[in-house]
Amino acid sequence: MKSDIQIAQEAKMEPIVKIAEKINLTEDDIELYGKYKCKISLDVLKKNKDKKDGKLILVTAINPTPAGEGKSTVTVGLGQAFCKKGKNAVIALREPSLGPVFGVKGGAAGGGYAQVVPMDDINLHFTGDMHAITSANNLLCAAIDNHIHQGNALRIDSRRITFKRVMDMNDRALRNIVVGMGGKANGFVREDGFMITVASEIMAILCLATSLDDLKKRMGEIVVAYDLDGNPVYAKQLEVEGAMGLLMKDAVKPNLVQTLENTPAIIHGGPFANIAHGCNSILATKMALKLGDIAITEAGFGADLGAEKFLDIKCRYGGLKPNCVVVVATIRALKHHGGVSKEDLNTPNVEALAKGIVNLEKQVENIKKFNVPVVVAINKFVSDSEEEVKYIKEFCNKIGVKVALSDVWAKGGEGGLELADIVEDVMDNEESNFAPIYSAEDTIENKVLKIAQEIYGAKGVTYTPAAMKQIRELEKFGLDKLPICMAKTQYSLSDNPSLLGRPEGFNITVKEVRVSNGAGFVVVLTGNVMTMPGLPKVPAANKMDILESGEIVGLF
Repeated sequence: MKSDIQIAQEAKMEPIVKIAEKINLTEDDIELYGKYKCKISLDVLKKNKDKKDGKLILVTAINPTPAGEGKSTVTVGLGQAFCKKGKNAVIALREPSLGPVFGVKGGAAGGGYAQVVPMDDINLHFTGDMHAITSANNLLCAAIDNHIHQGNALRIDSRRITFKRVMDMNDRALRNIVVGMGGKANGFVREDGFMITVASEIMAILCLATSLDDLKKRMGEIVVAYDLDGNPVYAKQLEVEGAMGLLMKDAVKPNLVQTLENTPAIIHGGPFANIAHGCNSILATKMALKLGDIAITEAGFGADLGAEKFLDIKCRYGGLKPNCVVVVATIRALKHHGGVSKEDLNTPNVEALAKGIVNLEKQVENIKKFNVPVVVAINKFVSDSEEEVKYIKEFCNKIGVKVALSDVWAKGGEGGLELADIVEDVMDNEESNFAPIYSAEDTIENKVLKIAQEIYGAKGVTYTPAAMKQIRELEKFGLDKLPICMAKTQYSLSDNPSLLGRPEGFNITVKEVRVSNGAGFVVVLTGNVMTMPGLPKVPAANKMDILESGEIVGLF
């Protein structure tokens, strides 16, 4: 069996100029990054502002498992399938982060015959967006420490600096560090730490900004620290948001690439729905809606995380209204939720499937609470038995949700035609009355309780004394009337990763509450969620190499 990178390397890519032409972009609308990648000018949105938006499809999934679900693969395959049907479909995906690429897996560009290409470029430096975010973030960090060193006119309390440095690589040794050592010339000694770039507020701002001006304004609104009187200090008080915007001038423009079947794909911003909002940028999604009749996008991890944030945060700020949501599940993953170990997932086991399918049932229920039509996609594996497929189809019929087999990994767009037909039928015949599940004006506690009870199925929410103090502080400064971004394990509906399936009767424990004021949400941390992951015992990087010919191996 060919690896993903081998399949991608055999692809017959069209010059990106040709892909741009398919969606009516001229040479003046794009900026080339080599032969197969380009950026799209933000002027395209202005030129098309009176054009009717296409239909919006969101792809999400059950709670992820080590067995994998294939959300990106289904998103790409579904886009290819719609193009096979003669539709003008545009895909909008998230950008991979170098940390996981070299750490836990070798890529995030779909898989098999449903990939975006050039896959190796996309998984590496791409067009440099991640580096721009890293530089803008760390310029602000440098400005904070420099301000303190140069006299500290803002009276920043160095014990209460909330804005951390970032880098786009997993490195646990940088989670907690001390900076400013070495005497007076090197500033004031303080505790600090790094996050991974994609967990940063700058990434969230890039994803939620609607223009370059909006991006700069949001960066100015970041709460970077508190002063000695306990009042918030904003990035704009350090007067570097203009310079940060300058570093982001190209990064703010969405990137255009293609799939293996030459379907246009816009890739821009944002992974990590367990610690951030976890979907691609508003600008990319709006671009796809203007340039295509159908826009297909995805949100990270399960519907309890990525989809909830897409619907409650991104749609709210972007004025987006999804026409249909596809929930991806694999029979292997559902068996895992039913208690089967990773080693035994290839063995047919309808009994375990019946136990684990409650996770799918809950995620379907979750989407319905937003009044959006739902379709289930079973991402096919060769190990799936006929009995298992029959069971899952009957179950979906019983709960009143349409279901399709998706075989896009093996067959590309051809393997997604059944899913495309069903999704099209649903969009044509079922009305989307989308609405967020809470008002941003409500209290933090009420918003969190709503998410915990309605989406996770929790009994209630428990707060640590520190978290309650933080909530009261945000209320005092009027920083509480914002959507909620839950930081939670992706593996369970609860905050305990070992509680698989559909747990009941549990409480969510909130450890910390902090504001990402520039992004425009309140981050609520539950359980142990890492903002700087580490590398595994054998990192994916160990299996990668580049040959003298320039051919890349081991990036899968």
